[in-house]
Amino acid sequence: MHTISRGEKVLVSGANGFVAMWIVRKLLEKGYAVRGTVRSADKGKYLENYFQAYGTRLEITVVEDITKDGAFDEAVKGVHAVVHTASPFYLNAASVDELLRPAVIGTVSILKSALGCGQMIKRVVVTSSAAAVSDLSVCKVLNEDDWNELSVREIEEKGADTSGFVKYLASKTAAERAAWDFYEQNKAVISWDLSVLNPPYIFGPTIHDVKNPESLNTSSRLWYDVVVVGGQSEDFLKTGIAFIDVRDVAEAHALALEKEAAGGERIIISAGPFIWQQWVDVANSLSPSPALSNSKLPIGYPGLAAAAKPSAEFDTSKAARILGLTYLNQEQVTRDSLANFKERGW
Repeated sequence: MHTISRGEKVLVSGANGFVAMWIVRKLLEKGYAVRGTVRSADKGKYLENYFQAYGTRLEITVVEDITKDGAFDEAVKGVHAVVHTASPFYLNAASVDELLRPAVIGTVSILKSALGCGQMIKRVVVTSSAAAVSDLSVCKVLNEDDWNELSVREIEEKGADTSGFVKYLASKTAAERAAWDFYEQNKAVISWDLSVLNPPYIFGPTIHDVKNPESLNTSSRLWYDVVVVGGQSEDFLKTGIAFIDVRDVAEAHALALEKEAAGGERIIISAGPFIWQQWVDVANSLSPSPALSNSKLPIGYPGLAAAAKPSAEFDTSKAARILGLTYLNQEQVTRDSLANFKERGW
C-alpha cells in the first residue's frame, strides 16, 4: 500500500509558488501536515502568515539551491510523501542550461534524497507538464504514451539559438524523462512509487505573494495581459492549446497521493482546449460585468474563436478513471480570476 492517510506529513517543494501554494492549502484543508521548501527564510514568512490558522501542521524549511547534491536530504526525513513542483517556468531563457539544469537536476536530486534519506516515504508525485506530451508534429489526440521529442531534437540541433518557448518545452520533457528513468533504474530498492501529473496552461486565482501584475507567474501574467490589458494580434488570439484551473491541479495532486492506482502512472489533467479569444469573449459575457480598475475590458476580435482550432487535444480518460477528477470551466476560472484581481486593486 503506497497511499498516505490524513494526518501524515507531505513534503511540498517550491511551496511559495503559484501551483505549490494551492497544493499546500488543499493538503492542509484535507487534514495532512505539510513541510514546505522555499529558497529563503523571507519567502517562507508569507506562507507562515497565510497559513497561521493551521499552526504546527505547517513547517517551512529552506533549500537554497535544488541543484546541489543532497539538497533535499534533510527535508525528506520524517515525511510520508513528496510533491515536487519546484521547476522554472519562463519563456525567455538565454541558454539551454538555464532551464534544463534546474529542471532535470532538481527533479533527480529530490528523488535521490527520497531514496537515500526518506525511509518513511510511500509516494512521490512530480508536477510535470503537458509540454512534455505535446509533440505538435503529429496530428492526433495526445495521451500519456506521447512525448514531446520534437523540442528535444530542436535543442540538439540549434542549442542556444532555440526559442525560449522550445527551451521550456524541452526542459519539462527532459526532467520527466529523468524522473521515470531514475524510478525504473531503482525500482528494486525503493519503498515508494512514483506518480506524474501533466497539466497544460494553468490559470485561476492567485494566493501566493505577488505585488502587482508584472510579478505574476508566467501563465497568470499571460492570461491577465490577454483578458484585462489586451492589444494582442488577431493571429495570436486565434491560437491556443488547453487549460486547467490551479485549484483543480491542487486537487489532482491530493488525489494522486490518495489513490493507490495512481502509483507508477503518468496522468494528463486538463479541463479542455481553448482559443485565446474565447477567454476574452467569456470575460465580456459575464453578468454582472467585473468592475476592475480597467473597467473596459478588451474585446479582441469577436467571432474569431468560432473558426479557430487549438493546436492540440488531450485524452484525459486516465485522470477520470484513476483520480475521478472534475474540472472548473472557463466561465468559473474567468469570474474567479477577475474577482481575485479586483481584490488586489488591479
